[in-house]
Amino acid sequence: MKRLVLLPCFLLVSACSAMKDPSGAIVDLQGVDRNRYEADLADCRRYADEVPVGRHVAAGAAGGAAVGAVGGVVSGANKTGIGQAAGVGAVYGGTVAGVSAVGEHRQVLRECLRGRGYRVLN
Repeated sequence: MKRLVLLPCFLLVSACSAMKDPSGAIVDLQGVDRNRYEADLADCRRYADEVPVGRHVAAGAAGGAAVGAVGGVVSGANKTGIGQAAGVGAVYGGTVAGVSAVGEHRQVLRECLRGRGYRVLN
């Protein structure tokens, strides 16, 4: 059961770490100096990397675990049930926070590119 509960968390972390550029930004490069764009993209990625995705996931997991544990206590579960509820809460909280943080990362990168005059199409 514990392995099954942790699977979504591992998949989320793996997906986040495997993405080279999670922004998925599609930029109209017609008439754009490719070297300038690459330099600006690298700068914007550095700004976007300031979003503490890992810290958001950890905080969400901790909060979710606390809520899950309280829910287990309130429902009258035994120690095993409380632990399982905390585990489910941790996975849920970490996943929600991770998705939110990745969205913030995407937004920062896209807004940075727009601010530098690029047409971001999505």
